[in-house]
Amino acid sequence: MKIDKRDIIKFGNLEFLAKQVVEGFITGLHKSPFHGFSVEFAEHRLYNPGESTRHIDWKLFARTEKMFVKRYEEETNLRCQIVLDNSGSMYFGNENVTKIQYAIIAIASIIELMKKQRDALGLHVFSEEMNVSIPAKSSLAHHQYLTSILEDLLHQYDEKTTSKTDLVTNLHELAETLNRRSLVMIFTDLLADPSKENDLFEALSHMTFNKHEIILFHVNDSKREKDFELENRPYTLVDMETQERIKLQPSQIKTQYQKSIRAYFEEIRLKCSSYKIDFVDLDINKDLEIALVSYLNKRQFL
Repeated sequence: MKIDKRDIIKFGNLEFLAKQVVEGFITGLHKSPFHGFSVEFAEHRLYNPGESTRHIDWKLFARTEKMFVKRYEEETNLRCQIVLDNSGSMYFGNENVTKIQYAIIAIASIIELMKKQRDALGLHVFSEEMNVSIPAKSSLAHHQYLTSILEDLLHQYDEKTTSKTDLVTNLHELAETLNRRSLVMIFTDLLADPSKENDLFEALSHMTFNKHEIILFHVNDSKREKDFELENRPYTLVDMETQERIKLQPSQIKTQYQKSIRAYFEEIRLKCSSYKIDFVDLDINKDLEIALVSYLNKRQFL
């Protein structure tokens, strides 16, 4: 499902929009991959008179002539930490949707999937510093609370407000505070100083060293940020994090720009592969189901 402003207005609240995305996604799969909450056998205990006989092990009774009840324990559910870049550059987008809106709807859709599996979810929103940091819980009320926070972000934008990105520092701090192995899903446009690429991978390595699995979602507008598809006329480009301005004619720099930006992101992709980090291209011009597929693929191997 592609998202545009009409969808955001039409569906009103984020939770309902996310449900539409998930239902369409499941229908597209033809067979639902969700089997609900499940349990596995843990041990036997003696049956206590008066309690339900539903879990009595009758095969064991036939062998021992004593009634034992099967005790179960919950299967270990996924613990997921979602990290969202809320810096100024994430508010850039096409005529239909911004990168931050696209990421938020993708995250809300993943939350809908997590409800079905009763997975635990934490949410961490950052720009220069961590603005929101909520520990992982699996209750329905908790999931709805996180969706409400994202709902506020979805409609929030003041073009006069700018915020820079410090992904590296925030990832290091988060790696120190996450005390249980988790799937960490990072949504960012990766528009930072290219010279700090090694610092980024030191921070990501900090996560993997602590046994966390990582999916790095690169949220981008490929048409303009990668392909530089602009009309051949003079532009004044504004840095959405610093408000720095530059005047240019796209045709004068397009070839070199494309070469440089593609090399930069390809280097990140290759490094992610060597560090065993899943790198997912999340182009706002395309269907966002790729985020749901990436989550499900990772979940089944954890």
